[in-house]
Amino acid sequence: MRDLRTTNILLLIIVIPIVFYLLHILSFIFIPLVSSMFIALLFLPLMRWLSKKKVPKFLSILLVIFIIAGVFKIGGELIQLSSKEIMATDKEFFDKAKIKVGDLIVAIESFFGIDFMGGREVIASFFEKDKVVTNFQSVFGFIGNTISMVLITAFFVVLWLAESINFHKILNNLVLKQKYTSVKTFMRIEKDLIKFIKVKFIISLFTGIGTGLACHFFEVSFPIFWGLFAFIINFVQMVGSIITVILLSIFAFVEVEPMGIWLFFALSITGVQVLFGSILEPIFMGKSFSINIITILVMLMFWGFIWGIPGMIMAIPITVFLKIILEQFPNTKRISQLFSGSQELL
Repeated sequence: MRDLRTTNILLLIIVIPIVFYLLHILSFIFIPLVSSMFIALLFLPLMRWLSKKKVPKFLSILLVIFIIAGVFKIGGELIQLSSKEIMATDKEFFDKAKIKVGDLIVAIESFFGIDFMGGREVIASFFEKDKVVTNFQSVFGFIGNTISMVLITAFFVVLWLAESINFHKILNNLVLKQKYTSVKTFMRIEKDLIKFIKVKFIISLFTGIGTGLACHFFEVSFPIFWGLFAFIINFVQMVGSIITVILLSIFAFVEVEPMGIWLFFALSITGVQVLFGSILEPIFMGKSFSINIITILVMLMFWGFIWGIPGMIMAIPITVFLKIILEQFPNTKRISQLFSGSQELL
């Protein structure tokens, strides 16, 4: 028995890296599959309600597709608005950016006595309007390249909703193998993940609106772009808000004068992130799937390495899913408690 246990442990050590390697290599399949599962969970209550109203399933799926298409249509319009906003910027902004940031770099170089960035020359070339526009266009080009991924995701969403891929049966047959336990676990997964996604979407939406309004009030260029950026990046737990504050504060340094006003702007956008991300989000989320900070950071790095930006966005929902599954088995319950930092371990 002892030899068998040792063999199983060794096999597990070998299999786990292979599984994660396959997840990385086949990311073009697994990213749409997993993201579509979370999207489908959002619409399952609507599907059940329509089913009770005797609405045919194909009409229900068609309605969900129209809703998703409408969301993408609104997102596309916002991207177009932000791109037009950037393209319409006059040359004065870029000239001012070259001078102000160049002076800052020169001052830092003088303080340290090292010419580590080439002074104004590097900054001047970076802030050429054509190059800045090209940089923004490359971002939008990246968004355009994800269209195929979106189409695959939409295809999987239809399969989930049509029950061609039945999550409950997969959970029952492969993981839990007990009908009552699988139903109970599935309902909890659905409830918790729907709550997480809804709250995260609403918080991110108001964070983006607040950031855009702050840019508009302080006359910082591209308020629509920065609002959209804050909305999207806020889906990356913890890290997203920090990235928004740092990048936007550096960007606003060019335009906002005097320094006191710039500092007040930085405090304003920080306040938006703190209000929605650190105060309101935990209140709305509650304690139903609390996860400690160390687990969040580890999962962000891990899934970011496996799947890049989509992995960082889905890291917390995946962690919530794993935490609920691990709670169902006595042998893995302690691992689940580690995710939340439960005091029961002590």
